[in-house]
This record gives sequence, C-alpha cells and structure tokens, in this order.
Amino acid sequence: MSHAFYVYSSYLVALAITAIAILWTWADGRARQRELAELEAAGVRRRSAAPRTSPVENPKEAASE
Repeated sequence: MSHAFYVYSSYLVALAITAIAILWTWADGRARQRELAELEAAGVRRRSAAPRTSPVENPKEAASE
C-alpha cells in the first residue's frame, strides 16, 4: 500500500462525512419548515411573532386618534 492510498481515503471519508452532515441539516430544516407551516395553518402562533391586535386594542394607535 502506498502513502497516497491513505491520503485519498482520508479525503474521501472527510468528504463523505461533510456531505452527510450537509444533507442531514438540509433535510431536517425542510422538515422543521413543514412542521411550522402545519402548526401555523392550524392557528398556532410563535411566541416571537408580533401579537395580532386591532388598531383599537393597540394603545399607541388609540392615543394618536
């Protein structure tokens, strides 16, 4: 066996692990986006989202009238 065999095989293993990590992250992101869309369609809102208020309920807009 030559030195090149070990070098190329280590590059191949590193490339395979990197590709698997990228694909896994991409697939998981798509799954989370799909779950989020299903929850939002069901009426569940994120806590970080701005609350839905009418202009009368918003004190800043009510004070300016």
